[in-house]
Amino acid sequence: MSGLALVAHALGARVTGSDRAESAYLERVRAAGIEPALGHDAAHVPPGDDVEVVISTAIPSDNPERAAARERGLPELHRGELLAQVSAMKRCIAVAGTHGKTTTASMAAHALLRCDLDPAYLIGGELRSTGVNAAWGEGEWMVVEADESDRSFLRLRPELAVVTNVELDHHATYASQAEVEDAFADFLRAVHRPILWDAPEAEALLDRAGVTEAAFFRADDVELGPEGSTFTWAEQRVGLAVPGAHNVANAAGALTACVLAGAPAERLAGALEDFRGAGRRFERLGMTPSGAQVVDDYAHHPTEVAATLAAARTLAPRRLVAVFQPHLYSRTEWLYREFGAALARADVVAVLDVYPARERAQDHPGVSGRLVAAAAADAAPGRTVLWLPGLDTAEAVLAPRLREGDLCLVLGAGDVDRLGRALVGRKAS
Repeated sequence: MSGLALVAHALGARVTGSDRAESAYLERVRAAGIEPALGHDAAHVPPGDDVEVVISTAIPSDNPERAAARERGLPELHRGELLAQVSAMKRCIAVAGTHGKTTTASMAAHALLRCDLDPAYLIGGELRSTGVNAAWGEGEWMVVEADESDRSFLRLRPELAVVTNVELDHHATYASQAEVEDAFADFLRAVHRPILWDAPEAEALLDRAGVTEAAFFRADDVELGPEGSTFTWAEQRVGLAVPGAHNVANAAGALTACVLAGAPAERLAGALEDFRGAGRRFERLGMTPSGAQVVDDYAHHPTEVAATLAAARTLAPRRLVAVFQPHLYSRTEWLYREFGAALARADVVAVLDVYPARERAQDHPGVSGRLVAAAAADAAPGRTVLWLPGLDTAEAVLAPRLREGDLCLVLGAGDVDRLGRALVGRKAS
């Protein structure tokens, strides 16, 4: 939503908006000259009849600003509709998939910038090389994330589309893996040229969609290390500073999209050497007073948690401490066993309570982060597993336990990054 605000502002629209709490995203829109309001109030809707109200799926129908707009007969757009309108203004590269969308889109935008193609982009996290999550470049291409969580990606008609992977995640939207695959098949039918990972399941997805023309990406001769990775792509040796095998796959997908967009492969080979990631994607927050490194990651699905822990292992820490905040009651209810198994790859596990986002606890009786903690304890016999519901409690318990040489991962799509920053910001005792 903040990215859409930045792009609409850059295109000349008068933009207002509101959010329930302060965040770094609000700081960025203020820096662009937009003044968001804190809290939701009917008075925030501007006067006049030439107002469009843009909402996300997270905004309920009884939101006072939506209610006021309805009473005035103002048009209401889902954010996916606005994204579709904006992305139709340029040649579009869309990045879809259950995991890796933000990082892959960030890599594509970064690489196009390094090749002097000046793309527009609209990404779900901050592109660290520019400090913003959206911009309206002068080039002919635009890079966007295509979000399957609420099926809004079906509104897009991109020229190129990278599909990183397809896995069941959003259980309030999809009842089965088959439903997810059907949605991605619908998405692929609207793409001029799909780009998929080179694997049998990608061929099966194309068959499901009835699509015969596609490009495939792969990485060969992969070498993983604490300073990043190297691999061969399109007969070019590529260096990557962010760790993990999953980021090698993300990079191969992003570079393949860029070369199809006209960027020269020989320049792309070095375009990601200074890529430092996207916001909240293996973001190194700093060191605790005791000498532990703290890294924040948005991982909120068992596959993502496992991949992030594997990436962290390549840094060879003395101990790997995983602090996980489950996101959404529905996801926790469906996947708590899988979360426990993924977290068991750490040396020490701490689990916080569920970050509810748009869901309510009373609609999911008996579901809490304790389910994940119990599953992790079952999957990691002999290792320390801590159930620490609140951020303050977690800080108080974890701070004295972290030691020099530890790597502490704070994981989740909620506000667990606040805990990571608090651990780094504590004064030495």
